[in-house]
Amino acid sequence: MSFINGKRWIVKPFIFFTLIFVLKSFLAWGVIFGDMLPWKSLLTEIPFVWALFCIIERFSSKRKLGYYMTVNLLVTAIFFAAIMYFKYYGVIVTYHALEQVNQVTAVRNSVFSLMDPYYLLIFLDIIVLGYYFLRNKKGRDLKRKINQQGRKGIVSVVFIISLGLCLFNILPNQASMNEIKKAQEMGILSYEAYTIFANEKTDIVKSSDITQEAINKLKGISPTVKPELQSAAKGKNLIIIQLESFQSFLLGLKLDGQEVTPNLNHLMEDSLYFPNFYQMVGQGNTSDAEFVVNTSFYIPPRGAATMAYVDKELPSLPRLLKENGYQTATFHTNDVEFWNRGELYSSLGWDHYYDHKFFGDEDVFFFGASDDVLYHKTSDKLKEMSTQGQPFYAQVISMSAHHPFTIPEEKYRMKLPERYEGTFVGDYIRSQNYADEAFGQFVEELKANGIWDNSVIMIYGDHMGLPIYSLDHDDKELMSEIYGYEYSYAHMTNIPLLIHGGGNTGPQILEQVGGEIDILPTAAGLLGVSLENYLHFGQNLLTETYNILPERYYLPSGSFIGTSGLMIPGNSFEDNTQYPLAAGGKKPAATEDEYNRALRLLQLSDSYVTQLPDKR
Repeated sequence: MSFINGKRWIVKPFIFFTLIFVLKSFLAWGVIFGDMLPWKSLLTEIPFVWALFCIIERFSSKRKLGYYMTVNLLVTAIFFAAIMYFKYYGVIVTYHALEQVNQVTAVRNSVFSLMDPYYLLIFLDIIVLGYYFLRNKKGRDLKRKINQQGRKGIVSVVFIISLGLCLFNILPNQASMNEIKKAQEMGILSYEAYTIFANEKTDIVKSSDITQEAINKLKGISPTVKPELQSAAKGKNLIIIQLESFQSFLLGLKLDGQEVTPNLNHLMEDSLYFPNFYQMVGQGNTSDAEFVVNTSFYIPPRGAATMAYVDKELPSLPRLLKENGYQTATFHTNDVEFWNRGELYSSLGWDHYYDHKFFGDEDVFFFGASDDVLYHKTSDKLKEMSTQGQPFYAQVISMSAHHPFTIPEEKYRMKLPERYEGTFVGDYIRSQNYADEAFGQFVEELKANGIWDNSVIMIYGDHMGLPIYSLDHDDKELMSEIYGYEYSYAHMTNIPLLIHGGGNTGPQILEQVGGEIDILPTAAGLLGVSLENYLHFGQNLLTETYNILPERYYLPSGSFIGTSGLMIPGNSFEDNTQYPLAAGGKKPAATEDEYNRALRLLQLSDSYVTQLPDKR
């Protein structure tokens, strides 16, 4: 500490904390933007910090160091939150995320698993300085020197210059669609401030202008008069199985000759399989998948559907099928209050839900009972429902293969190749191998109970398990080994859809693009249920080959998946980046017209849902 006392400039907190924040901004930018020497951060982050420092210098007569330390702690917390949120969701955190803080704490193990130890260096100065100034006599003496007044005239000039630079960074970039690009141009701190004051209200389209004809035109749909397989499963039960974190590459995958998902592979050989199927979830993850699948609406612009839309009486697949003589139930081993599912299920109109109270604490890991327990108790309940004299619709939500995929050793069902041991990818594959075995037992129980042959089974993954931005170098190498080429955003969002028992066409691989929003109209078509009075944003995947899927989370706003590939905008469409379809390979060629139509579809969905009648 004699070095500090011997250098007069270090006594000036303005200079000292500026140097600290240069280093912290370098760390944050390196993780989020992949720029390890981000000199641009000096022109974006430092002016914002200087503006805060100028306020301290101008108005603090005492406790100046305390104010600097407080600002240091708060801004450091923002940088750290931005880093961890990006690693989990792939987008820049904003104050809206505070609405889901309870859910985030519930998945803290998943969040912590993404943290490299060097991220904690961002807090190192706070610990060291806190100890030095509070516990060390020389530190207390230095603290008294720091609390002296500065030259207010110079401070005012620096404040004006800093504020001007902040505005120069913010104002020209307000129209940017891509939040990551926007944060990079504005600076992370300026972007966070901008989101607080920005007017983010959606222009509401009148309900009378939101028609199925208008939606179909935007989507490029021309409904077939006699679609293939229409009503092919009329009167059958519908069982929709949502597989936790299940991505398409797992199907058919072998590691050193071992099948990862033998039961699903066997089912795929006797089903309709859609390899170009994609997730459409938002901040609510699994619960958002439940919302999209059961409504055929897009997720809200901010937050989870379970928070934003549950005050509405939502048109839904459960309600639609109840009107056609079905009984309905949903099954999930977690507590129904997690992600506010109790309100969601009420808004969707389920007859019954079965959660932790039903499944109990037998064989618990992660958030509830294992998939073994889920499937066994669900099959018993479905057998009971099958005796009621009317068909049923059941949605079954698996959970054992949940991030961070560290299942108990007694659940290991395969021996990983040595190169996969101790890796994130290896843990993911092992957990999905266990989930596949549990699923296979469910199939056998449904067959034994006489339910299998009288049911349409639709199986899909709720969302990705291996985000690119969560993988380290070794994990990316393993994914390149699996695919045979570089793992991309299109692969990351690619989940499977399997349909079994929907007719006598035999197994088929259907290449058309689809997403979770298309499950409702596809199921309705198979069951012969009319959608004439049901406004929906999805399409029957058995009748259409062209599609547009607007994406809202895990990818920047304005991103969409279409028949021509995945498009991610930059500041606008002109500087976009495009990726081939996960199961395709052709050069992508998404157009600006498709981009504008995708944005319009989101606006119509937002407008329609917000104008629905409130739940009684």
